[in-house]
Amino acid sequence: MEVLSTAVAHDTFGALVGRPGVEWLTLGSDGTLRDGSGSEVAAGDARPEVAWGTSDLFRQGAPIGAFFGLLGSVPTLRWFASPAAGYDHPVFADLARRGVRITNAHVNSVPIAEFVLRAVLDEFQGAQQWRDLAAERAWRVHDWREVSGTTWLVVGLGSIGSEVAIRARAFGAHVIGCRRTPSADDPADRTVTPDALPGVVGEADVVVLSAPATPATRGLVDAGFLASMRPGSVLVNVSRGSLVDEDALLDALDGGAPGTAILDVFRDEPLPVDHPFRSHPSVRVTPHNAAGGIGRLRRQAELFGDNLDRYLTGRPLLHDVTDQAAAGS
Repeated sequence: MEVLSTAVAHDTFGALVGRPGVEWLTLGSDGTLRDGSGSEVAAGDARPEVAWGTSDLFRQGAPIGAFFGLLGSVPTLRWFASPAAGYDHPVFADLARRGVRITNAHVNSVPIAEFVLRAVLDEFQGAQQWRDLAAERAWRVHDWREVSGTTWLVVGLGSIGSEVAIRARAFGAHVIGCRRTPSADDPADRTVTPDALPGVVGEADVVVLSAPATPATRGLVDAGFLASMRPGSVLVNVSRGSLVDEDALLDALDGGAPGTAILDVFRDEPLPVDHPFRSHPSVRVTPHNAAGGIGRLRRQAELFGDNLDRYLTGRPLLHDVTDQAAAGS
């Protein structure tokens, strides 16, 4: 059986994911395919049964186009292991409808949660003032806002949202979670269903968007949602840009509610250089990089190795989202 991966992933984690009887087809940064002996393979001759997607595909200069081009053309593909949690891109639906099994990975929740806490602390503490003072070699103190005692609303209490909630509560925040099916095990002080969101948005000092992109969440943060937010509150989006009406957000920021938007995802990516978010004084822009913690790379490999064992022995795959991907949700 042949498995397609990037050369970077195989070189780094080959010893961890290698299995007897598995041959590797690796894709170099220049788009060149090579078999296990190092011989070059024409794209038209590639016949992988499994494709292992890894985070290095999304780095600048990576052969992402060639990789997904192969996924779309090889008739032998039976399973694609994605390195991310989301499966809303049309490529997932196309693969699932061809009979390809799709698995996702919940390995990014730790770095994303750490990103959220870092970003909110940075904002609450006015850390930019310290950076500016250091550059000026000046010495002035300022008071700042504590997380302890604040209220956080985490919209989407899955893997990422749960990790955010755990960390916020550790800092002394009161956390309201939002998910379709509340559970007694939710790491929140209370959990509401999406229909109850309008009644709790106004309680939150921090609103974190960590829900998946679905038809139900598209445009969730619209003018009405934003009008309900507290003046001076913080909106954090580490989900998908489609959840936020960007024009409405710009208008709301100009009115002071929310006071700040921390945005790692956008409707159009890369964010256009002339987009108003880039120059707005109340917007903090990062380049869809919240999941950048390096620990995720080994977790991806460990998960793939576990699932590869399952695949080889005919057992159900972990995090199989084939049906959801086929439905486009």
